[in-house]
Amino acid sequence: MYDVIVIGGGAAGLMAAGTAASLGANTILLEKNNRPGKKLLITGKGRCNVTNAAAMSDFMDQIPADGRFLYSAFAALTNEDLRAFLDRAGVATKVERGGRVFPVSDKSADVLRALTDYAGQTLRTDCAVQELYLENGSLCGVTLSDGKTLSAGRVIVATGGASYPQTGSTGDGYRLARQAGHSVVPIRPSLVPLETKEDWPKEAMGLSLRNVSLSALDESGKLLFFEQGELLFTHFGLSGPLVLSASAHMRDFHRHQYTITIDLKPALDEARLDARLLRDFAAESNKDFINSLGGLLPQKLIPIVARLSGIDPRKKVHEITKTERAHLVALLKGLTVHITKPRPIKEAIITAGGVATKELVPKTMESRLLPGLYFAGEVLDVDAYTGGYNLQIAFSTGYLAGKSAAESLWT
Repeated sequence: MYDVIVIGGGAAGLMAAGTAASLGANTILLEKNNRPGKKLLITGKGRCNVTNAAAMSDFMDQIPADGRFLYSAFAALTNEDLRAFLDRAGVATKVERGGRVFPVSDKSADVLRALTDYAGQTLRTDCAVQELYLENGSLCGVTLSDGKTLSAGRVIVATGGASYPQTGSTGDGYRLARQAGHSVVPIRPSLVPLETKEDWPKEAMGLSLRNVSLSALDESGKLLFFEQGELLFTHFGLSGPLVLSASAHMRDFHRHQYTITIDLKPALDEARLDARLLRDFAAESNKDFINSLGGLLPQKLIPIVARLSGIDPRKKVHEITKTERAHLVALLKGLTVHITKPRPIKEAIITAGGVATKELVPKTMESRLLPGLYFAGEVLDVDAYTGGYNLQIAFSTGYLAGKSAAESLWT
């Protein structure tokens, strides 16, 4: 017999269990894997971008849909509260480009250790939940996959989404939500690599470009995203930090068509880039065009750009016309691909969609349909752009759910 059962040992679940237990609730945390926090360990390439240093009021701009639902959660546990929590646990943090906050050690394992210490003795691994245990329409606990029933009047579902299923995020929370009568907004991948109509990215597979700028547009030409950074060419299209960020703005492939334009030389405007080409061409005037681009482009991109420019690759540099040079400049400043679809959700960093927030009480994370049932983390229909915002959502909603569940015992 427990006061609070937490399902899922990720960021939200560990925070929820530790918070409920710290407030005196007899709490158990059920994790179906043999160890908790598998997804947390791989976030930020193993460095764990725990939050962002931006003002909490600015967080709303990073949440494309229904950010207002998170006002109470963010007020309950701010980014500064989270950093103070980690500092007390011996995990100092630092701020990097774009306000991204990482542990000073650059080790996600240190963040996981702080959370598992906080959850303490509540944690039970290798415990998969089959369904909610209901009697006469009331929540009485959960039934495990082995048929055993655990009793509790408060259950927090923090099972994650459906991305990276190898870490245990296999959509279990959606099944439990539907059992309780909740609506689940159709899930889709977010922060995910993108497939292109064009085949040429395959030729550049494995090439990573730094300090390029990327623009994402819809079919009307509306600019959805613009940023400078790093991208990666793959056998299916595009990946890398810029592309993952852009993908979060491409939210409806059924109704819209999207393109991505890459500026290979964002530090140079067209006039200065043309002047650079003139200098390069003057120094190598008797070379073939295909052999004159080594100082301007990575080797893998040279045959691609030469072909897309329409200039005969064997044409001597001194024979290239002003019009041809203008086309080349435009190509270097606007290398465009058409996006056909995102990669499968199992390759996404974040799951968009999930338990409908209109059916939850934002001040507590409790279900409006089944008293005693709470939701936290990625299982919710709330997601954000890259930069640490999604983990802050997990920590804040987990904290608020754990606090609310525990405090309800005495009210």
